Amino acid sequence: MKLKTLGATLVAFTLSLTAAQAADPADSLLTPDNHTLLLIDHQPQMAFATKSIDVAELRNNTVGLAKSARLFEVPTILTTVAAESFSGRIFPEIQDVFPEQAPIDRSTMNTWEDDNVVDVIEETGRKKIVMAGLWTEVCIVLPALSALQEGYDVYVVTDASGGVTDEAHDMAVQRMIDAGATPITWVQYLLELQRDWARGETYAGTLEIAKEHAGGYGLGVIYAEQMFNAKEGQ
Repeated sequence: MKLKTLGATLVAFTLSLTAAQAADPADSLLTPDNHTLLLIDHQPQMAFATKSIDVAELRNNTVGLAKSARLFEVPTILTTVAAESFSGRIFPEIQDVFPEQAPIDRSTMNTWEDDNVVDVIEETGRKKIVMAGLWTEVCIVLPALSALQEGYDVYVVTDASGGVTDEAHDMAVQRMIDAGATPITWVQYLLELQRDWARGETYAGTLEIAKEHAGGYGLGVIYAEQMFNAKEGQ
């Protein structure tokens, strides 16, 4: 009996060590406290020429992304180019997510060449940057390459960004990948921040964003709640 008890104890101890090791997430994963979100030039004039993604889908995805950052209290920078003289103001649904925040308006196509933006990024002290905006081949690829050169880890939300053609968007994404950037999607971003359904403080908010903006997945959440009173992870 003593040998059996000792054996069981050793097995339990080994399993606990294995579980502890498996619980360490990859350093490359995004967390609410390790990155800054940078939303670039989601403006009417830029959207008019965007052809790589339907504009309605682009607006939905971008506001889902913005709401995700707001829910998890991620520092978010809104920036526009020539808002009053040419490109128009930031999409109103994005501004509604951050009503207290005035976008930083620029003249330069490369956001990274505007000190007002870079100063805010540096003040956060975070070395990961998530970017999305219009157009991918200009206003995203330029700051992405610049930030990578400065030692930042760059993540590009490809379905909250768009180019003037499919090829323009795809080639820009490939160029950024080749330089070391990581492509992600907005739902991936939301769920990567939630990560564990036991995180009760953001559980309901995560599902509300999914239900409103995540298409079929969100509809599935609504159905499961209505029909079975089901919950994620439970």
